Amino acid sequence: MSETTSTNEENKIPLNGRRAIPPNYSNDEENEVPEMEAFGVIPRGFNPRDYLRVVDIYMFKEPQEINKQEHHTDKYYNPRLIVRRGQAFQIQIDFNRPYKPETDQFWLEFLMGRYPQQNKGTYIPILVGNVLKPGQWGAKIIHRENNSIRLSIMSSTTCIIGKFRLYVAVLTPFGILRTRRNSATDTYILFNPWCQLDAVYLDDEKEREEYVLNDVGIVFHGNVEEVKSRSWSYGQFEENILDACLFLMDKAELELSGRGNPIKICRVASAVINSRDDNGVIAGSWNNTYDYGVAPSAWTGSVDILLEYYSSKQPVRYGQCWVFAGVFNTFLRCLGIPARLITNYSSAHDNNANLRLDFFLDDEGKVDTKLTKDSVWNYHCWNEAWMTRPDLPVGFGGWQVVDGTPQETSDGMYRCGPASVQAIKHGHVCFQFDAPFVYAEVNGDIFYTRMEKNGTQVVESIDTTHVGRLIVTKEVGGDGMVDITEEYKFREGSDEERLALETAVMYGVKKQSIQDTTYQPQTDVDMDFQAQKAVLGNDFKVTITFRNKSRNSYTATTYLSGNIVFYTGVTKREFKKHSFSAKLEPSSSNSFDIVIKSSEYMRDLLEQASFHFFVTARINETGKILAVQKAVMLEIPTLRIKTKGELVAGKETSVIVEFTNPLKQTLENVTLRLEGPGVLRTIKKQFGRIPMNSTLTWEVRFIPMRPGSRKLIASLTSGALRHVYGELNVQIQKP
Repeated sequence: MSETTSTNEENKIPLNGRRAIPPNYSNDEENEVPEMEAFGVIPRGFNPRDYLRVVDIYMFKEPQEINKQEHHTDKYYNPRLIVRRGQAFQIQIDFNRPYKPETDQFWLEFLMGRYPQQNKGTYIPILVGNVLKPGQWGAKIIHRENNSIRLSIMSSTTCIIGKFRLYVAVLTPFGILRTRRNSATDTYILFNPWCQLDAVYLDDEKEREEYVLNDVGIVFHGNVEEVKSRSWSYGQFEENILDACLFLMDKAELELSGRGNPIKICRVASAVINSRDDNGVIAGSWNNTYDYGVAPSAWTGSVDILLEYYSSKQPVRYGQCWVFAGVFNTFLRCLGIPARLITNYSSAHDNNANLRLDFFLDDEGKVDTKLTKDSVWNYHCWNEAWMTRPDLPVGFGGWQVVDGTPQETSDGMYRCGPASVQAIKHGHVCFQFDAPFVYAEVNGDIFYTRMEKNGTQVVESIDTTHVGRLIVTKEVGGDGMVDITEEYKFREGSDEERLALETAVMYGVKKQSIQDTTYQPQTDVDMDFQAQKAVLGNDFKVTITFRNKSRNSYTATTYLSGNIVFYTGVTKREFKKHSFSAKLEPSSSNSFDIVIKSSEYMRDLLEQASFHFFVTARINETGKILAVQKAVMLEIPTLRIKTKGELVAGKETSVIVEFTNPLKQTLENVTLRLEGPGVLRTIKKQFGRIPMNSTLTWEVRFIPMRPGSRKLIASLTSGALRHVYGELNVQIQKP
């Protein structure tokens, strides 16, 4: 005995005088558990074999067996037992002889981490009793036969989430006999949206199937006028993904004892999903050069990213908002927290959170890009996670905004949320976490301000409806889009909206009132801007329309500035300048067309084929300025996917991906990716070049794994063309 003690002393982590045991935030590390824990001196002739001994433990852990079926965990590609908390599961113990309840005494022990402690929830002893109380740890015997007993075990509804080690302990007069460490009996315990006492309980079965069990989703992108969609493979059930998600909590150094709380888990995960300040999962890049990494638009799902991070422990390059949100959604659904991906169109990135986005104009009325620091993203993706908020007043539970995209720091780290959607709608932005930032993303006003030579600012125009015009998510049970704008804000211009704004201002959201600034807009002339639907590589026209509602004649000096922008609204290059003078007759409308040639934009086009037009017009008679801005997306060609022959689980078949190059140039360095959760793991293929108008064909042979309706998702990326997607719904037959 003495020898083992001394070696243990050497392995001990040095203590720091402040805490009795070191912090416990690794789910992977283990402590040594003695197989024989003696009560004192063991008498000679003691033979452990004389007592009740465990011969085998059967976990009912196959996908078709009772535990995984009842706990909705049969889809996890993982050989261990996976159950949800607050719900009973069964195990069978085989002893060396029949169990005698009068004399034999045994109990179960669940352990997690290096320093298991009962008061931290990392050491859980379970005695066998006669009744199971809902929501509390307990076990009872439900069947006895020969040397075997079957137990029903209930876990606590506040139990920590992660992987537990299981031991069976038997009491003898001289000490405790334990089963040997056996990783086959390891048990994963997850959140349980099916259990009324769980903090993530969701009462609608269709919603649970969508927000917890669906492993494919839709990302809405583009802009308000042209909503585009693409599929994303969440793959939360794929091999090793559950372990990768648990590793993220270790990486974030979340104490094991805090892992039963979805609020804490969301908060630390929103920081660890991005690589800023903690070497997290994805490195963001918005500059259109993606050397030594994968272009954000090329990813088709989360699995490759999480597995690469889990094995390399280094940030995966590169992501933009939908990639952060896609991976975050996988993490949440994998652990059992209901989650959905949200897109906010015309999302304000307001650097000083004053609900005011300033676009500065120069003397001529053109936008001054050097002075303008705020930007409006064409769209921004974040997530919502469903949970109760016992830390907030009643009524603020339900959907919470969490955002893994690094935009601004919160408590010193790049993270955002969870912030209650209900609190944002009503302007109660005093409630943690980061509600003012999200409120500004969906509610900012755009101020067009002219700088005078002496430094005074003159507000020329205010647009109160541009930001947060449309907030959407995927519909439950289908691929369509649902408009959820009303969950975030009251109708524009309604009394409730004004009240919510006043509440937000009262709680410290900074808002400069218009009274502070001299502002008299031109009210009798309207200006509108429309763009023709345009296909990448073609010319298109834009139209500026004036409506003079007065009885006066006016002339308007008009500037159009066309910019190639990142989807974040940040300009890369101005490619079109056009100015003209418009005569506006009394009580009439005039339209002016301007042609945009492909030769003007193709050279500098960025991957989302996105333009931003500013139009400013000065009414010469009054000196007043009208201003409007608009994002325009080009139509990007799609990939075609088709299958050959019928699809049967376990039988080889093939799929064909085709693409025709529509550009007036050769595409270089072309990479194709294809994946389908439950059908095939991601396959990549590189092609040197595709000449203009020629078609590339790629045939992939594969064996579908599981029957059911599935989705194949493909992407193409190249030097000159990105964001090319294709998808196909397939039905895989049972063999």
